[in-house]
Amino acid sequence: MKGGIMPLYLQFPSWISPEIIPGLPFRWYGLMYLVAFGVTYLLFMRQIKQQKLDISSDDVLNFFFWGILGLLVGARLFSVIFYDPTGQFAREPWRIIWPFDNGQFVGLQGMSYHGGFVGLLTGFAIYAKIKKIDLLQWGDMIANGAPLGYTFGRLGNFINGELYGRVSPAPWSMVFPSARPLPTNLDWVQETAQQAGMQIPDSALLINLPRHPSQLYEAFLEGILLWAILWFLVRPRKTFRGFSIGIYIIGYGLARFIVEYFREPDAGLGFIISLGGQNNPPQLFTSLLDISMGQILSLVMALSGVALLVVLKLIHNRRPTVQGFTDHTESKSNKD
Repeated sequence: MKGGIMPLYLQFPSWISPEIIPGLPFRWYGLMYLVAFGVTYLLFMRQIKQQKLDISSDDVLNFFFWGILGLLVGARLFSVIFYDPTGQFAREPWRIIWPFDNGQFVGLQGMSYHGGFVGLLTGFAIYAKIKKIDLLQWGDMIANGAPLGYTFGRLGNFINGELYGRVSPAPWSMVFPSARPLPTNLDWVQETAQQAGMQIPDSALLINLPRHPSQLYEAFLEGILLWAILWFLVRPRKTFRGFSIGIYIIGYGLARFIVEYFREPDAGLGFIISLGGQNNPPQLFTSLLDISMGQILSLVMALSGVALLVVLKLIHNRRPTVQGFTDHTESKSNKD
């Protein structure tokens, strides 16, 4: 406490480091995504055993490989198409797959979840077409387990101190070391600092304000909560094939749309739709009418999920009923 002001925010834990072993290029972020795929795989295999399906582990691993390959390609392409306000990738397209900058290895910085999802579906669909497997049946099993794995991906973002939220004086808000500092001459910056119990030195031109830990919000809403709904409520139901896929798409889209109100929009993009006020800062939540690119893509995703369920339900209702068989009891075969 300085100058009689009690801090009403949290500091990012100093003991958290992005590197697993300091000095070596092994990061918790990458490990968390490996854990995410591992959890999804284990839950997939558990459903195979529960349903007594005749599916080999090699086929499952190949299915995952094609999906992950599509995910990486789609995530990268969407990032450079929708989240590159500088136009750098349009001028220098080789940088899309070039992991070096000024002679330094920097990796492929910039990946889009929505693009990754489209790429994932594409990879799965290609493999399913080649192997003539039931994409909806396998897709349902992926959807039932994927959110729990995704939780670890968002925890990786938190450990990296990236994808932080908007500025907030909430007592659980957090100062992220990598967050962009803000000019101290702005009225809203001074007001937020005062509300958070943060003292601004007289000579300071910039200040790092506390922000929503939006990565943890996403880990809960898009991960744990969505998984619980799918695993305990949707999965046991005897519905038509593709139902879990549709619920996942809708659930993720809605959860992400909500979280985007707490997550700072990507630098250079700001609000794609700004009906709440022309001068509203993107670092601060001021209006429900200020919409980010992530929210637009999430809304499209949720509506696509609704459309998918309607189409699949219509197809299901038109199928002739075979005595002793339903969409789920037929699932002992890989073919539809």
